[in-house]
Amino acid sequence: MMNVLVTAMGGGGHGEQILKALMLAKKDRYRIIGADANPDCPQFSLVDESVVLPFANSPNYMECLFDLIDRYKIKALFHGCEPELELFSKHRDEIEKRGVFLPINPTAVIEMCMDKEKTNRRLSELNFSSPRFTIINSKNDLTAIDWFPVVVKPSVGGGGSANVYIAQDRQELEGLAEYLNLGKNKIKFLIQEYVGTPDQEYTVGVLHDMNGDYINSIAVKRALTGQLNIRVSVPNRTSREELGPKLVISSGVSQGQIGRFPEVTNQCQEIAKAIGARGAINIQCRLVDGVVKVFEINPRFSGTTSLRAMVGYNEPDILIQKHLFNAVIEKDFKYEEVNILRSLIETKVT
Repeated sequence: MMNVLVTAMGGGGHGEQILKALMLAKKDRYRIIGADANPDCPQFSLVDESVVLPFANSPNYMECLFDLIDRYKIKALFHGCEPELELFSKHRDEIEKRGVFLPINPTAVIEMCMDKEKTNRRLSELNFSSPRFTIINSKNDLTAIDWFPVVVKPSVGGGGSANVYIAQDRQELEGLAEYLNLGKNKIKFLIQEYVGTPDQEYTVGVLHDMNGDYINSIAVKRALTGQLNIRVSVPNRTSREELGPKLVISSGVSQGQIGRFPEVTNQCQEIAKAIGARGAINIQCRLVDGVVKVFEINPRFSGTTSLRAMVGYNEPDILIQKHLFNAVIEKDFKYEEVNILRSLIETKVT
């Protein structure tokens, strides 16, 4: 039985998703050590051993992590939040020298994808389609925007669509600029064209091994039906009827039809290959007139990792089996294509 460490597994983020996927792997394959900064983390009841780790910005985080790795003889390490992803990337060599398998993307890919401006510019350089965008450095920059409606979001961070807004005309955009103090604070905001309709939104996973060889792809055609999976929903007051009756921004909680959707995944495979992805990568997009319009790329495991594992597409397990056990993984292996919906659950913490 292999000892595997999953960090930041509470809070409903991708750490919890990785945990659930590993639990769905073959019985007794892994001994899971789970860590979180919250001493009342509900997921502690699901793992074999539980440990409280400080937040990733703590000066002694890496010291505590290395202690855990040595104490439990960890063979594979999975991050559960983006601050830890950036930290693990920075300390990649130190972690791997301890004999730990660390399935994260190359540092250059992580740094590019974590900045939406850099992501959009790189996609344009590679001749892939993405919505029009601009960075606001001052309020005067707003005058150049004449392609409403637009989405206003932080260029860096903002996971789960946090601090994301829709502006349907110049008056709304100028009001948002005033409210968010655009161009005057330390947060860099990106203005991006709103494209497509909610029923054509996908979250797409493309999986390569750590050598960059393609393994498989999968998509969730998102069902944006309620408060759990919608961040913003407003009536469409513009003249652009092709955008549908409502303008919708999804939350970080995805559900819907899981399948291959080749018209989407084939294009996303090309994108993942072109940017040099290794391991798991997740592409958020809408399909507009047959063309994938990417609005962000997450250089990590997805918030739908457990949903994918439920249909036989278990990314954490596949990477461990491929690299630590030399398993032969069939390219484009088959998996179920089903509809999966989500709901909240309650947990008593004692």
